[in-house]
Amino acid sequence: MEASLKENHNNTVRVRFAPSPTGYLHLGGARTALYNWLFARGQGGSFILRIEDTDLKRSEEGFTQQILADMKWLGLDWDEGPEKGGAYGPYFQSERKEGYDRYCQDLLASGKAYYCFCSPEELEARREEAEKAKAVYGYDGRCRDLSRDEVQRRLAAGDPAAIRFRVPVEGYTGFKDLIRKKVSVKNSEMDDFIILRSDGTPTYNFTVVIDDLEMKITHVIRGDDHISNTPKQILLYQGLGESPPVYAHIPMILGADGQRLSKRHGATAVSAYREMGYLPEAMINYLALLGWAFDDKQTLFTVSDLIEKFSLNGVSKKAAIFDPQKLTWMNGVYLRDIDPDRLLDLSRPYLEERFGAHFAEESHLRNVLAVVQARMKILPDVVDLTSYFWEDEITYAPEAKEKLMEDPNGINILSALQERFSMLKFFTHEALESACAELVSEMGIKFGVLAHPLRAAVTGRTASPGIFEILVLLGREKVLRRIENAIRFIKENK
Repeated sequence: MEASLKENHNNTVRVRFAPSPTGYLHLGGARTALYNWLFARGQGGSFILRIEDTDLKRSEEGFTQQILADMKWLGLDWDEGPEKGGAYGPYFQSERKEGYDRYCQDLLASGKAYYCFCSPEELEARREEAEKAKAVYGYDGRCRDLSRDEVQRRLAAGDPAAIRFRVPVEGYTGFKDLIRKKVSVKNSEMDDFIILRSDGTPTYNFTVVIDDLEMKITHVIRGDDHISNTPKQILLYQGLGESPPVYAHIPMILGADGQRLSKRHGATAVSAYREMGYLPEAMINYLALLGWAFDDKQTLFTVSDLIEKFSLNGVSKKAAIFDPQKLTWMNGVYLRDIDPDRLLDLSRPYLEERFGAHFAEESHLRNVLAVVQARMKILPDVVDLTSYFWEDEITYAPEAKEKLMEDPNGINILSALQERFSMLKFFTHEALESACAELVSEMGIKFGVLAHPLRAAVTGRTASPGIFEILVLLGREKVLRRIENAIRFIKENK
């Protein structure tokens, strides 16, 4: 289906992501950007980034810069847009007003639009009257058929006027959606909607049509909360004598409670997940699966995989449920496979913030990261997972205290380990393993009986990577000192 629609448009696929800089990049917006980007890359088309900043009261330059930074972090590079330019700019709506005014005049001249002199106060009063009467409010069209002379007189008198689009009274306006299939609305159910406010600012439904038209957008892939806007936009295309793009409305992202994803469900901004230590490739993989599937058995996709396999035909009509735990699991999978150099670069800021700038030599840090990498789920985990390597004095977790105290023979075991370790010529994995095996045999105990108090003594916890790897990385001096401290702790707490 996608190929034939592309051919019908008779030119290269051009899609756009058009965020409003009134807040941070939301996970839902990021997924919309991703689907557009994947569609463009898979079809050999162009991905355009456009900033819809006509809401001057709420738009902020800081939000714009954060959106650009988040897009770059996710790897969603754009072919045209801010910082890159292009043949169909400018790519900020606030710089495109001249074009909107021109198209407004064209619609007025053709009779497809008309001046409306109803003030906001009058419209609000009518809405309240309709509510009292328990009637559905809609603009009553009282300015729709004003005479030319009346319009000119009121304009000359300086009466404030908005411009409304003249919606056909009869018939239907419908469109074929690549995901929703056929959507159709009675024209009688739509008001004559405003395209230019009385203060001269254009409305969303108008600007988006003009921008998409002038930027030669072939496919509009966006959230299904825009379905109600689409018939109005199609009417505008028809009023201008132009063909609309192909539409694909993707399902919303909901929280576990079935409500639209919001702050009450936790973090919703892409930048927040970056700060929490998630990897961009994990975010891309997870966001792609929020509403799309290639194979029910496959959950891990590289970006190349996604470009090759993504299709709008695979997008569900059903809303997607955001599961932070699944995202965290997926991030852990990516962290386990990450390049050691990159893991070092990403981990260092968290460790330096906690332990200082010179907490470890690079070679030693690399070795420590190698043994804890499989246990990391998000980047900040590295602080807790490695803390006992850098701290001079460790604190015993409650469960570690229990391990130290539960075996009446614990002091004897630790004392024997202390003696054997101090006598080793080389403090290596092989030598330590051999010494422990001999001690287990001599004392007639299982290895776990020895390993549990030893791990608690040297790490302060009951779970860690392999005990011999830990001992080697800690070094003989630190291990012996911690065993001595553990023996003292047991004696003092008997």
